[in-house]
Order: sequence, then structure tokens, then C-alpha cells
Amino acid sequence: MRILFLGDVMGRAGRSAVVNKLPKLKADLRVDFAVVNGENATSGVGLSSAHAKSLLEAGADALTLGDHAFDQKDMLQFIEQEPRIIRPINFSKAAPGKGARIFSAPNGRKILVAQVLGQVFMKRPFDDPFSALDGLLRQYPRGGQVQASLIDIHCEATSEKMAVGHFCDGRASVVVGTHTHVPTADAMVLPGGTAYLSDAGMCGDYHSVIGMKKDEPLRRFITGMPKGRFEPALGEATLSGLFVETDDRTGAAISVSPVRLGGHLPEQMPA
Repeated sequence: MRILFLGDVMGRAGRSAVVNKLPKLKADLRVDFAVVNGENATSGVGLSSAHAKSLLEAGADALTLGDHAFDQKDMLQFIEQEPRIIRPINFSKAAPGKGARIFSAPNGRKILVAQVLGQVFMKRPFDDPFSALDGLLRQYPRGGQVQASLIDIHCEATSEKMAVGHFCDGRASVVVGTHTHVPTADAMVLPGGTAYLSDAGMCGDYHSVIGMKKDEPLRRFITGMPKGRFEPALGEATLSGLFVETDDRTGAAISVSPVRLGGHLPEQMPA
């Protein structure tokens, strides 16, 4: 299976990049299934139902969220109506929606998509991500009921993301990090056949501070004093993500390649 994952969509610039570039990218890479993290797509905090619809219409087969999952209040109801949106599996047990779901891919194949939140340096203590994933991956082993499985680990600490990657090695097809908005250079296939990347980066304007206009973050770092609100940067966005090919029989990753397209970062595409 040919799987594309795009990192955190940041504001209007990120949405526009996905809408304008995802259809051709899917065609060029002959993508079977595309997952997009949309949790910062609406003004940098959360995802509205209208913006979720635009990302899905652009070709996202599933959308993941994150710690800002319900910052846009209409998502509380919309996520119950739209099964293609996945919120963190270890969010509040009272939260609407699902943290994992099996989707259909071409030729009758099945793919499990799940998201989990880390605990280290996060603003609130979420439930244990390892036990949440353990139960899920025991229920849906790679190469069994599903031909592939993708875990979005939404987390601040790189060490925790790496630990999740190794914990899932041989059990999931892909483990990819989100949340920190900066693409890492450690795309690899782990010994057990799990494709891994610590952070996919963001789909947003990189002439910014993790997607926000530079002035207010700089002011706060330099003076320690807030003056205004953070606002998403509006320059040309780079699509950042990961492309993985898996073996349908075993669910193991065959190859993994970072994806960078447009904007201010050097372009990087699968060979």
C-alpha cells in the first residue's frame, strides 16, 4: 500500500497548500491512502467543520487532530457525523468521536489509522499512550485484519515519540510524529519493519515561528511580556510529510521517504 501522511496544517496558508497541491501529489505518487493532521488548520488552533470538509474534498482520506482537537467548538458535534476524523485515542473518555478507525483502501484492503497524545511537556496529563496503543495493536495486528496501520503520535518530546516508535516496531506499519511543526531528518524503517519519523513537520509558512507570524513570539521570548495574539503566518506554505510503501501481506514498511513541496524549504520527494 502507498501511504501519504501530511503534518500539521497551519492556518490559511497550510489549508491553501493542501487544497491546491494534494490532488496532484496523490496522483504523482500513486497514493492509495492519504492522512492529514488538521488540528491547527483553523486560525492555528483546532479544526472547524468547514475547514475539515475542504481538506477532505481536497483528497485527504482521513484527518487526525491533537491536543487542540476541540478548540473549535463545532467539532464536538461534527466529529460524530464525520467518521473520517480521528481524535486522540487517550483523550478524555467523555470526548466525542473515535481515536482509531479502520478505513477501506483500493482493492479491498484495510488500513487502521489511530492517533495518540504524549504526556511529556504537554499542558495536561493525558492517559498513558503505551497502554492505549498496546490494546489497539493486539486487537488489530499488522498483516491480520488490516493490511496496514498508521499511528500519529502527537507529542512534544522527541524521546517519547522515539519510545512509541520502538514500542510499536513490528506491530504497526507507520509511526509518525506531529505537534512540534519542525520536520526531522530521521525517516527510517525500524528493525521490525515499522516506518518511523519523529516529526512530519507542518503544512505552513516556514518564515515564521512554528507557523505563527514572527513579531509576537519574538516579543515574548525577548521581553517575557505578551502584547498581542499569536496569528498564523500567511506566506507561501510548504507541504511537509511522509510517504511510505508497505507490503500488503505482512503490513511491514518497504520504503520510507520525507515529502517537502513548495514554500521555503528545499524540495524533497520520493525517488
